[in-house]
Amino acid sequence: MNSTELKQKLASGALDRFGELYADPKAQAERMTAAVGAFEKIFGEGREVSLFSVPGRTEIVGNHTDHNHGCVLAGAIDRDIIALAAKNGERVIRFFSEGYPMAEIPLDRVEDPEAFPNFSSDSLIAGMCTAFRKNGKQICGFDAYATTEVLKGSGISSSAAYEVMIGNILNHLANGGQIPNEEIAKYAQYAENVHFGKPCGLMDQMACAVGGFVFIDFADPASPVIEPISFSLTDAGYELCIVNTGGNHADLNEDYASVPAEMKAVAALLGKEVLRGVTEEQIREKIPELREAVGDRAILRALHFVEENKRVLVARDALKAGDVPAFLDVVTASGRSSFMYLQNVYTVKNVREQGLSLALALTDRALAGQDCAFRVHGGGFAGTIQVFLRREHADEYCDRIESVFGKGAAMRLRIRPLGAVKLF
Repeated sequence: MNSTELKQKLASGALDRFGELYADPKAQAERMTAAVGAFEKIFGEGREVSLFSVPGRTEIVGNHTDHNHGCVLAGAIDRDIIALAAKNGERVIRFFSEGYPMAEIPLDRVEDPEAFPNFSSDSLIAGMCTAFRKNGKQICGFDAYATTEVLKGSGISSSAAYEVMIGNILNHLANGGQIPNEEIAKYAQYAENVHFGKPCGLMDQMACAVGGFVFIDFADPASPVIEPISFSLTDAGYELCIVNTGGNHADLNEDYASVPAEMKAVAALLGKEVLRGVTEEQIREKIPELREAVGDRAILRALHFVEENKRVLVARDALKAGDVPAFLDVVTASGRSSFMYLQNVYTVKNVREQGLSLALALTDRALAGQDCAFRVHGGGFAGTIQVFLRREHADEYCDRIESVFGKGAAMRLRIRPLGAVKLF
């Protein structure tokens, strides 16, 4: 449909049937209408356009397990990036993301490693196009305008949602929507690893692409086992809250890189490439040698991996059985292990700043004796914590936590059942 028809459709209440995606369809329709207007202002009125949505994600259990071929449990959330896109008949992608300069990517140069600098959004677009080509898929030139609620630095995977959005658009505009979302996620990981220059796992991209609760087993990273889980925490009376502590993410690359590096160093001394398949007994038997070779922290992180991998399976089975108390117990255990063993709650480079530790402590006191669970969220060291709590306690908790970290620090979310989609 053309952009004028899309605005009319949104005004008629057509978004009401997407209640599974949006708690407030009216507000989202207004947001999308504004996005259509912005597209028209930049790229012209009356264009044949498509409307796309990709959610952010939350890691639920499986903290720093994917890079050592472990298991994770993740979920899509009801905050998304939306994009209006139209074919332009040219050999160029123009992508305007609200708040950022226009990206212009010549399709004939996407495979040139020197054309787009690492750690740039341009490199992600070029990487997605290259991944499509390498896998025998079509690409095309298009103009797009995007706006996002998956805020950068909020721990809900803005980069993964962005990558998957590029793939979502190319899938529908150039490939008839025939590529499974699981494949789009793999292309997105390639783009981030090879073109962007960040050695990430596949969890973020897969959760954004697939949607809902999703269990992923990375025993074979090239062909991960993916199991969607149908369960509604909302229907069970619980809310998910992500608390943004406002920590400084600058200069944390070394902290993040140290986790997989130290885990793999332990694995190497045990004759393995990664920790998947290593047992606690094998680690314990070699502790004297490991202490001398890799240090105590590496051993603790390896112990975290072994038990965290087991916790993911317990959490998956609890959700499948609808056993919320068992699920909450696992999330709590994951958080405790991340703090004590994995040690990714604050950076040792700046021990004065411990926003995550403070948020966890305040949450522990605010929700004492209640049915809840809380843990560090995502990569850690700065940023966000994750809290599951009863709906009736959410208002009071958010007020208390925002009195410390500021208005809007507590993001109240739902698990979104759908991943990357073309609306209408």
